[in-house]
Amino acid sequence: MNEAETRLQYEYMQKTKELVDQKSEQTGRRLLACVTTFGCQMNAKDSEKLAGILEKCGYELTEEEDKADFVIFNTCTIRDNANQKVYGRLGLLHHRKKGYPELKIALCGCMMQEMSVIEKIRKSYSFVDLIFGTHNIYKFAELLYRMHTEKDMVIDIWEGSNEIVEDLPALRKYPFKCGVNIMFGCNNFCTFCIVPYVRGREKSREPREIVREIEKLVEDGVVEVMLLGQNVNSYGKNFEEPISFAKLLERIEEIEGLERIRFMTSHPKDLSDELIEVMAKSKKICRHLHLPLQSGSDRILKAMNRRYTKKSFTDLALKIRKAIPDIAITTDIIVGFPGETKEDVDDTIDVIKQCAFDNAFTFIYSKRTGTPAAKMEQCDSEFVKEQFDRVLTCVQETAGKRVGKLTGMVDEVLVEEVNEKEKGFVTGRLSNNVMVHFPGDESMIGRIVKVKLTEAKGFYYFAEAVQ
Repeated sequence: MNEAETRLQYEYMQKTKELVDQKSEQTGRRLLACVTTFGCQMNAKDSEKLAGILEKCGYELTEEEDKADFVIFNTCTIRDNANQKVYGRLGLLHHRKKGYPELKIALCGCMMQEMSVIEKIRKSYSFVDLIFGTHNIYKFAELLYRMHTEKDMVIDIWEGSNEIVEDLPALRKYPFKCGVNIMFGCNNFCTFCIVPYVRGREKSREPREIVREIEKLVEDGVVEVMLLGQNVNSYGKNFEEPISFAKLLERIEEIEGLERIRFMTSHPKDLSDELIEVMAKSKKICRHLHLPLQSGSDRILKAMNRRYTKKSFTDLALKIRKAIPDIAITTDIIVGFPGETKEDVDDTIDVIKQCAFDNAFTFIYSKRTGTPAAKMEQCDSEFVKEQFDRVLTCVQETAGKRVGKLTGMVDEVLVEEVNEKEKGFVTGRLSNNVMVHFPGDESMIGRIVKVKLTEAKGFYYFAEAVQ
């Protein structure tokens, strides 16, 4: 952790607050800021930092974008439709800014690490005030100050950085659970994925800093943490004295008052026997593992540069189930990767049936400029839709049967919120990440409650609280 940089950013927070307070006084109300998040849980974690810094800088946070004086989009670029959503929203903001020139607009996140995107924004969306990327989010206060004091669009994009500055304000969405970054970047270079190009190379946080952050969170009421990294199985490999992810989990498990530990994402190529053993004996690590398959075809897996085979993936999944019988395994599947045939999809469906995933997030391949797969011969869209429907049907059938086996069991739920659709109900998650709805009220939020699972509804349950 760079303490000098942390101090500098707090100084910029104070300087920016003075400017924001002046403008608030002129308008007769606090300036409002709205942070909109696109993408993964790492983006959500980054948005909590943005919100915390904005609050320190004198803004009042709002979820109503059309009322905000400052709008920031924390962008994702994993699929093209994520980019298109941002451009669409910018078009609406441009119309609003014509009637309210004082409106400030900022863009950050993965999409901003693509130079073609920056050029498009410069040319077609010149009304944007601030652009920054994934490597320098900790400089947000400094960039805010520049936005308020400079006339031209402020652009601050880095190709990469070894800096890890985490000791900055954050405004958590939930008081009882929180994401914790343990590493950044990715070294895997799957041919379909833009992440290594926009998030940079892998770098891990020091174990003592992670433990200290979680201890502070627990003191503040957090009972569940989600350890975040593009591939947590690679954690600690860049240290002079390497430490495994499994060893980090053992240290975190010792933190008194912490009830649940989750993590994502695990790459199948390097999930170790040590990690399986630590998970099996743990009392705090949740019974859920997200293990992206992407494809069940050896030919496609090789073209994707995934570095495992259909057999090695299936053997790993079954080994995990044998060691941890009550674990839920979820996955990601891509349909329509360049060159994919019906026989390749048959192999994927075979893996789904053998592994009996508890859920699978199934996506149609999205061509990302700058990745090797973008230069490969693309599949026919009608063919892809047919294969996608086949995969989705198989997932729904196999997952529904597996999740349904929990009916009648008593388990513990961490209550997360009041259910907006079912009056008099609350919603939470089991250790295995299955969502549960049961009768309750706001006083239960943040508590772990025992429930009896009474009725399976596909991927979620209705339940009743038990003594």
